[in-house]
Amino acid sequence: MALNQSYDLFFIFIFNLSLLFTLLPFSFSQTVADAPSPAADTCNGVFLSYAYTSGTKLKPTDPKHQPYRFESVLTVLNNGDETLKSWRAFVGFKNDEYLVSASNAVLADGTSLPANVGNGTVFAGYPMTDLKTAIETAGDLNQIQVQVKLLGTQFGVAAPSVPLPETIHLANDGFLCPKPSLQGKSEMQVCCTKDPKFKTNVTVEDEFLPRQSGDLTIMYDVTRTYDSNYWAQVTISNHNPLGRLDNWKLSFDWMRDEFIYTMKGAYPYVVDSSDCIFGPQGQHYRDLDFGNVLNCERRPTIIDLPLTKANDTTMGMIPKCCRNGTILPPTMDPSKSSSVFQMQVFKMPPDLNRSELSPPQNWKINGTLNPNYKCGPPVRVSPSQFPDPSGLPSNTTVVASWQVVCNITRPKNASPKCCVSFSAYFNESVVPCPTCACGCPRNSANTCRANATAVLVPPEALLVPFENRTAITRAWADLKHFTVPNPMPCGDNCGVSINWHLYSDFSRGWSARITIFNWDETAFPDWFAAVQLNKATPGFQKMYSFNGTALELNGVNNTIFMQGLPGLNYIVAETDAANPQKDPRVPGKQQTVISFTKKTTPSINIAAGDGFPSKVFFNGEECALPSMLPTNSGNRKGSTTTISILIAVLVFMLVQQ
Repeated sequence: MALNQSYDLFFIFIFNLSLLFTLLPFSFSQTVADAPSPAADTCNGVFLSYAYTSGTKLKPTDPKHQPYRFESVLTVLNNGDETLKSWRAFVGFKNDEYLVSASNAVLADGTSLPANVGNGTVFAGYPMTDLKTAIETAGDLNQIQVQVKLLGTQFGVAAPSVPLPETIHLANDGFLCPKPSLQGKSEMQVCCTKDPKFKTNVTVEDEFLPRQSGDLTIMYDVTRTYDSNYWAQVTISNHNPLGRLDNWKLSFDWMRDEFIYTMKGAYPYVVDSSDCIFGPQGQHYRDLDFGNVLNCERRPTIIDLPLTKANDTTMGMIPKCCRNGTILPPTMDPSKSSSVFQMQVFKMPPDLNRSELSPPQNWKINGTLNPNYKCGPPVRVSPSQFPDPSGLPSNTTVVASWQVVCNITRPKNASPKCCVSFSAYFNESVVPCPTCACGCPRNSANTCRANATAVLVPPEALLVPFENRTAITRAWADLKHFTVPNPMPCGDNCGVSINWHLYSDFSRGWSARITIFNWDETAFPDWFAAVQLNKATPGFQKMYSFNGTALELNGVNNTIFMQGLPGLNYIVAETDAANPQKDPRVPGKQQTVISFTKKTTPSINIAAGDGFPSKVFFNGEECALPSMLPTNSGNRKGSTTTISILIAVLVFMLVQQ
């Protein structure tokens, strides 16, 4: 009997124990994060690990570039004594990875998933941007650690090999990260510690990170908040002296099913509420008239309003709004270097209270013929303050503020949008824009040579479209005994081309002429250009048809900024000639002569190259330059004295104007 009772008690214990474990996962797994690696115990800084968990072969079968699914976990654990604000971690992917999803993080460069990350990428925390310390949380892993579960495709690494990244490290400023170590074959780890030499203006007591500087900043200020919706003001500010946006388009990702109800000062590129009507928004807001909703896309695109809407009581009446998408550099006009709009955003459960505010992520902004901007994630900063609307001498503080910093970048293999040709008084030929400077069509192999060097042309060839230059170029080549490839080199395919011509060179000064050609269908109001002359800029004196200013950029006085004078600040688009059936199209054109003195640059050698720019910009876009300079070997026949006198007379006449 005693033995039977023991068996009964044993089975009762096992049954209760199994019942307990069936109940535990529901509550326990929801609140406690996975335990960190044992190696984290020895780290007194920020511990990072990247662990490969699984992978399978994918279709199609390709022995040279076989795709494989991969799953991995990136862990960031704050073992330091200070809160890690706006954490960012770099993962050096190296197997042409294509990332499909990432939990608890976004890509710091503003790219939406899925995305190519084969050259490495930086992750930024979302929705938990800050990692607290174990001291202030009693070691709560849910507050001091974040785990990013990654899912994607990698190429070429089959089992039993493991597709680990090249490296991992913390991307926040002020940390030193050694080379990661391997933990077995499927995990790498690194402990990053504070750099004692790094100086920061952030203290432990600061609630928000300081505002950062960049080429372009976007402020997302929540001005009014209610349980189900809020009003946000978006301010786009240009800080780069050569940066610019025309017909800007702004896009971002809603992360929590938000939608735009109404706007002032800007407008969605697509007005569509169908995603709300057939989505969870329509189920929740049953009494809302979605016919008045402006946009329900997860990634909306916002455009500026025309000038005519600035005083519209419904769509305008916002300071610095409605400028047709143009944001000028502060060096040109500080009052037109920013753009502002407001929008009413509706939220979804469980965020239905006034304090639950989440900014959109993955910001991107671009223009027509402008630099490429890469934007970081929104960072919580101290609330913005605006003048009190009543006119009283006080400021009104917004509810919450986030800052997005964007910087000008040149994407890999990206083509410029403008190009430059060089010419000089001592050579009759023009060194044209480089072949395919702004890209070439894929099917050009049979009609032109994309890898051939551009052929020298006469000056008059610059006045006609490239497709009409063939006869002129061949005739000039025959006259000058130039070699012409067959087929001919492809065109530059640029919407804007600029000719820099050395006009004269005397013992006490010299001059140049710059001509801007617009081959595009779009006109350029309030245009500007800039040239960098490494040795000649200190001698700049005057422009005769443009307004020119010498700029000091990054502590170096080597840039001349120019824009059209009143009445000349508009470059028209390419138009038809007087006889379209016979004559080629005519480009929009602006031109001026620039004079320099040699008093401040006595050792300058103009003909040897000091008179040609090292960089040329148009509306903020850096243009492609020729690969060679004009030479003295093609001197014009005739009296150089007569030519010099004519040039001097022309410059004198321009000065008198």
